[in-house]
Amino acid sequence: MFTVKPFKIEVQQSVLDDLQHRLSQTRWPESPENVGWKYGTDPVYLQSLVAYWQKGYDWRKQEAALNKFPQYTVEIDGLTIHFLHIKGKGKNPKPLLLSHGWPDCFYRFIKVIPLLTEGEQSYDVVIPSIPGFGFSSHEALTDHGSAKIFATLMKDVLGYKTFVAAGGDVGSLITKSIANLYPENVTAIHLSDVGYPNGSEDWSTMSKPEQEFGQFIQQWWYTEGAYAMLHATKPQTQAIGLNDSPAGLASWIIEKFNTWRTPDGTIEDHFTKDELLTNIMIYWVSQTINSSMRSYAVGAHQQLASANKVNTPTGVAVFPGDAPMPREWAERNVNVKRFTVMPKGGHFAALETPQEWVNELNAFFWSDAAK
Repeated sequence: MFTVKPFKIEVQQSVLDDLQHRLSQTRWPESPENVGWKYGTDPVYLQSLVAYWQKGYDWRKQEAALNKFPQYTVEIDGLTIHFLHIKGKGKNPKPLLLSHGWPDCFYRFIKVIPLLTEGEQSYDVVIPSIPGFGFSSHEALTDHGSAKIFATLMKDVLGYKTFVAAGGDVGSLITKSIANLYPENVTAIHLSDVGYPNGSEDWSTMSKPEQEFGQFIQQWWYTEGAYAMLHATKPQTQAIGLNDSPAGLASWIIEKFNTWRTPDGTIEDHFTKDELLTNIMIYWVSQTINSSMRSYAVGAHQQLASANKVNTPTGVAVFPGDAPMPREWAERNVNVKRFTVMPKGGHFAALETPQEWVNELNAFFWSDAAK
């Protein structure tokens, strides 16, 4: 038997007071003049964000907004799992499991909840915090392990014997795993990435677009992949500083939101300061930066269900802020029934371009291709 308990986010005032003190004591490093984002986080932008964090940002307002959505916790396999569960208002809503990634959290999907639960094409939306993230237990699991937890949540706790699932980043791996482990329960999935070439492929069997994609990913690892290698090998080293310094934590996270967005304009053309800081705050108040990064290490060098091709009907959306995946690569990894190159959006598309993301989800999940 599972006991589901209502949950509200209620951060102690002492935590917020301590945060203000730490922000006021930030020691800023020197940096080249007008360096921008060339060497990582733009120091001028980060200082403006921290100033707003101190003087303009209202966590209590954001906390109240988050608490308008029904949230719960349940114990599964000895772990506390936090999740949102919002019922659709249509006549026959589809159960939909949404899995986030890093360095976001359940907040990735907060803007799409009203869009997914209204109208005839509606869903019963379930958004768990991955173990090690947010308000779930601080236990880092592989995507395989999280998939088993989420399947138990959907089937045995909430009673959905069949459901659809979607995700991005780590959430893509969890979604692929759950489709492979529970094909009788997962009727269709939607992904914004399907996995990446790792050098073990036989390039002679790959199409020219796949080979070009492989070369792109190789170069990406040299220029952008250092964070993932650190997470997979030495997560404890940087976690000490990130858990202690709010400015440091913000720097580590917002650099990814800037790099992985639609490649035009500035970061605030795509995310507001409140949106960036609320995501960061969930990491800060829950103290989960360490366990979230450690999830990379526990899954490294293991053969996991997410590595196998998915036979479940799959929709794939490629956003311009993400790697330029060709259809051939997607078909190598999943059973592609819909493949769309999106005009805008990035790695966090559900937060950056919520309506476009929902439209694409609906176009697949409510089509004959998803049956």
